[in-house]
Amino acid sequence: MGREFGSVGVVGLGTMGAGIVEVFARSGVAVTAVEISDVALHRGEVTMRGSLDRAVAKGKLSAGDRDALLGRVTFAVGLDALHEVDLVIEAVPEHLDLKQRIFAELDRVCKPEAILATNTSSLSVTEISVATTRPNQVIGMHFFNPAPIMKLVEVVRTVVTSQDVVTDIEALCERLGKVDVTITDRAGFIANALLFGYLNQAVSMVEARYATREDIDAAMKLGCGLPMGPLALMDLIGLDTAYEILDTMYRRGGRDRRHAPVPLIKQMVTAGLLGRKSGRGFYTYEKPGSPVVVADELTPATSNDSGRPTHIAKVGVVGSGTMATGIIEVFAKAGFEVVSVTRGAEKSAQVCERLKTSLNKGVVRGKLTERDRDAAIGRVTWSATIDHLNDVDLVVEAVVEELSVKKALFASLDEICKPGVVLATTTSSLPVIECAVATERPADVIGLHFFNPAPVMGLVEVVRTIRTSDATVNTATEVCRALAKHAVVCADRSGFVVNALLFPYLNDAVKMVEASYSTADDIDYAMKLGCGYPMGPFELLDVVGLDVSLAIQRELYLELREPGFAPAPLLEHLVTAGYLGRKVGRGFRDYSKR
Repeated sequence: MGREFGSVGVVGLGTMGAGIVEVFARSGVAVTAVEISDVALHRGEVTMRGSLDRAVAKGKLSAGDRDALLGRVTFAVGLDALHEVDLVIEAVPEHLDLKQRIFAELDRVCKPEAILATNTSSLSVTEISVATTRPNQVIGMHFFNPAPIMKLVEVVRTVVTSQDVVTDIEALCERLGKVDVTITDRAGFIANALLFGYLNQAVSMVEARYATREDIDAAMKLGCGLPMGPLALMDLIGLDTAYEILDTMYRRGGRDRRHAPVPLIKQMVTAGLLGRKSGRGFYTYEKPGSPVVVADELTPATSNDSGRPTHIAKVGVVGSGTMATGIIEVFAKAGFEVVSVTRGAEKSAQVCERLKTSLNKGVVRGKLTERDRDAAIGRVTWSATIDHLNDVDLVVEAVVEELSVKKALFASLDEICKPGVVLATTTSSLPVIECAVATERPADVIGLHFFNPAPVMGLVEVVRTIRTSDATVNTATEVCRALAKHAVVCADRSGFVVNALLFPYLNDAVKMVEASYSTADDIDYAMKLGCGYPMGPFELLDVVGLDVSLAIQRELYLELREPGFAPAPLLEHLVTAGYLGRKVGRGFRDYSKR
């Protein structure tokens, strides 16, 4: 049991500081909220009252509870007001010299047994602590925004932080209803170290004009189930704040290029494009501080007149795996005639049975009528030879992820299919251009990367090569629209959008465990509770398969040659040992005993 904190001080009443005050006051703790001036104090009080009033309006807090909560808060100017508190949490801007000055003054003002905590998200807690004569009583308490809602607190201990202090703070987090992960003092801790490398890479895609801001954000929301796209999240965080965090992590974290701020971020900060708070960042907002996005000169046009799309009525799907079956279902339910081609009658029978099982589940769940199910099944023709694709309008290849197999198939399709047919590959990592040049019609070849399970996932990555025609791209996007899928268009680069952003983040997480910085469980907690991710990185790796993840990471590294993309040795060792994830009962976790 940790000691009881009867009173707490909070220094700095910006969005985060005001939220931390609310967290403690909601838990019945007396709080002294301190700012540098009357103007700043009033602004902080208004911020906190606004948050509470919104909670009352939504029925999440009664007016009486709000008033009682406010009665526990004392607003004051100057650090001298903190002379009797048991714990102080500093939440001022992320500048080391400023935090050091404040901690030196807190050391003078606060009683000897008081614990001094910093809410820094990236700076060295150790460097802050040495500004005091009590570094053993200094600790990091990194809350996440909005503090009253987000459950995670990263508890950051330095090499001299007393174990009693760590125990007290961990117990306090539990009393506040928070989940703590205790870690040592390293740049970015867990969540920011993983999050900002991913955000930085997303900005590099915009800078390189690899895909539009809208498509990058849609890809990560629809393809990974994230609550926000990376560029919208950058706008919410503030580009100036993001730059400072990245720059700090780059300098403190061994100069990892994953954290070297993309030049575009600094350029936007210099131009005053700071995100929501300035009304303009990667997106344009209704007014400063507003979450409402408005159209600007970068908003995509609703129509594209360059290249008339081809009318698609009949589709061929080549393959017999889970993805091929799902794609057949998607097209058949959308009203397209489908020719399914497998390597034999037995394979066709298996695909047919899986299709019927999936459609029947849709009927049982009330998502499909029996009539619609029967109609979808009736639109599928089963075949064991690609010669039956001679009259289709579109072919979707979903065979094994081996380039030689795909190239041979596309060469055969080139001979069999009529002129003007769109030839698509569902590859998730191989170069689409390799498939295209295996034919005499590279302008008609494109990537259509569906996500698994195809009937459920709303995203399709439309991958154009340097030889793909505008008409083929427009045809592909029109087909996606007919399938009720969201198409994101990108160039032919390893990983496309989703995998290129997702797997380096997963690889970074593996490196954290490999370095014994944190556990798989704590990292998963950090990303789910601190960033709102639907799954932690190790849960996801075990679901995807460690062998699949390693293969994709290797492809990314071979193409981009970035040292930070080199597969983590731990991932390679686990794959060599046969620990491939849930499918074999053992990955980062052991599933055989569950």
